[in-house]
Amino acid sequence: MEYARLLRQRPVLVLWLARSLSALGDRLYAMAVMWSVWAGTGSASLTGLVALLESLPYVVLGVIGRRVVARFSSYGALCAVDALRAGVAVALPFVWSPDARGTALVLGGVCVLGVLGALFDPNFEALVPGLGRTGQIQSLTGLFDLTSRVARTTGHACAGALLLVISKSELFTCVGAAFAVSAVALGGMARRLPPPPRTAPAEQLRAVRVTALVRERPGIGLAIGVHGALPLCVAATTIGLPALLAHGHDTRAGAYGLITAVSGIGALIGNPVAGGLRPRAWLTVCCAAWAVDGLATAGMAAARSDLVLGSLCLLSGLAVPVGTVTMRARLGAYPPAERLRLMAVEHTATRAGTVAAILLLPPLVDASPAGAFLTAGTVVVLLTGAVGLSAPGSRRRGAPASEPV
Repeated sequence: MEYARLLRQRPVLVLWLARSLSALGDRLYAMAVMWSVWAGTGSASLTGLVALLESLPYVVLGVIGRRVVARFSSYGALCAVDALRAGVAVALPFVWSPDARGTALVLGGVCVLGVLGALFDPNFEALVPGLGRTGQIQSLTGLFDLTSRVARTTGHACAGALLLVISKSELFTCVGAAFAVSAVALGGMARRLPPPPRTAPAEQLRAVRVTALVRERPGIGLAIGVHGALPLCVAATTIGLPALLAHGHDTRAGAYGLITAVSGIGALIGNPVAGGLRPRAWLTVCCAAWAVDGLATAGMAAARSDLVLGSLCLLSGLAVPVGTVTMRARLGAYPPAERLRLMAVEHTATRAGTVAAILLLPPLVDASPAGAFLTAGTVVVLLTGAVGLSAPGSRRRGAPASEPV
């Protein structure tokens, strides 16, 4: 009901639809590029390189490009970013060929789209809290988090279904159209709404040191660090699930698809629950939710039936949005300049965790599928347990005085 009330506000509705299209475009092109590279080259290494190139720009810009990211903190700038993404997406199939030159051009295009995504995501999330009133930050964060979860759940399925009836170049045209419509919506927001408040350049572009962040806001810094480890669980359930099913479970593709869908359904159910929370002990809530995700992932290693495995995937899907939305709502409560810096650090930590998971999990899965699940889940549980012990103190020292909107 809170989401429905928010969507009655025209700026929220327009921006939510724009974000939905942009997120769907992200997932569609990722699936289309990975499939194209695999089908054209048969190389699993090149296919994995596509996933790495999508995430590496977030890490690089988060570490050495914070000044560049800060210059795109307006609806007009984000409109230009999505317009560029539309052009690159439409151009990709025309430069693709299975030879070395064509592959290099496509990988370069993926890297460019990764850079544009790294400019877009933290700035967009930093602008979202300014749409609501005091007390609505958690619900706004949950509403916009829902767009990425829907896109993640449906994007690959949509791309696969579209490739059955249209050509690869037409699919990339659909991706470009999604980005283009998002750009138009963001351009309209830039004209209708006053520009976000600007801070002095020295404050806005000030470098962020992780050590200083943890020292000044220990709760926030620790939560971001734990959140950066969650891709281990995600990688286990995406990369390792087929191998786990092959060891004592139903190996049919239908079982894999059903269990994966159950995890996505859990996330879509958990998101509205997270959007309605107003926790005081926010760090405790985050750690509890992420610990459940870790325990569920570790438990999959010992699951002896598809029913138990599906139930644990559902539990994992339910838990993750509760922690993620609560943490990002806390970031959204800071003033705009600090909010952007914190959002950028959070994206850097998450993408760094994704890169590490892509590099580390496949060898573990090859050695022991159950061991990979147990390792990923245990790491997350240990981290959340260690951080949870400091929750009461960090909540008092690291919290903002109010929710400025």
